[in-house]
Amino acid sequence: MPRKARVRGKSGIYHIMLRGANRQEIFHDDEDSRKFLEIIEKYKNKSEMRVYAWCLMNNHVHLLLQEGNEDISVTMKRIGVSFVVYYNWKYRTTGHLFQDRFKSENVETNKYLLTVIRYIHQNPVKAGIVNRVDEWKWSSCLEYYDKNPHSINLLDKSFILQIISPDIAIANAIFKEFNESPQNDKCLDDKIKRRLTDEEARLKIKKLLGEIEIAQVKSLPKLNRNEILRQVKGIDGLPQRQAARILGVSANLIFRA
Repeated sequence: MPRKARVRGKSGIYHIMLRGANRQEIFHDDEDSRKFLEIIEKYKNKSEMRVYAWCLMNNHVHLLLQEGNEDISVTMKRIGVSFVVYYNWKYRTTGHLFQDRFKSENVETNKYLLTVIRYIHQNPVKAGIVNRVDEWKWSSCLEYYDKNPHSINLLDKSFILQIISPDIAIANAIFKEFNESPQNDKCLDDKIKRRLTDEEARLKIKKLLGEIEIAQVKSLPKLNRNEILRQVKGIDGLPQRQAARILGVSANLIFRA
């Protein structure tokens, strides 16, 4: 069945989710995350798009963008291809990194625009990675709070704050309260997966392995070991670095499997 054409919105604002193929980890260290932001900034300047929110998780990305002088699909393709080139060069690997097509939804009202920003910023909290939105450094939350740990010019927040109030001090205060209020916002029909504890992860890995012991995995023949590692990568809520630690193998071995 052919794919449905992406519906163009009147506002030109889109909530976009880009996920690793087979839910694989796409950011293995801070350098990877920083490089992705630099690539977004590069194509933001080239396409004249606007960035209203972003959050980088270990195996997926949320972006809130307003398309510029080209279709948003073209801009996203440029961003994806550029990062894959960097990734394959750094890790000496080949093949797909992202799912074939990013998910997106149109954002047509100011109310939903603010809801999506809160949803994006609360991703790490709902995933159980941090307790507060401002504890996660790989989102636009800190830039909204007048902090910029990445020394980039990525966020276009004035438009968002003007929606709240023409008085910047009032807008900042109201935004912070709204941004941190506990909610069960669901956007893009995405169910946020909580990160597994080590004990939960061990139980799931043991169930997958059957009669094979966890300690035996690293000594298996390469073909058998890689097949198991590919299955382990499919466990929801289990980052590859955590899986590597539990299995006693390198993270590099897992993402190459």
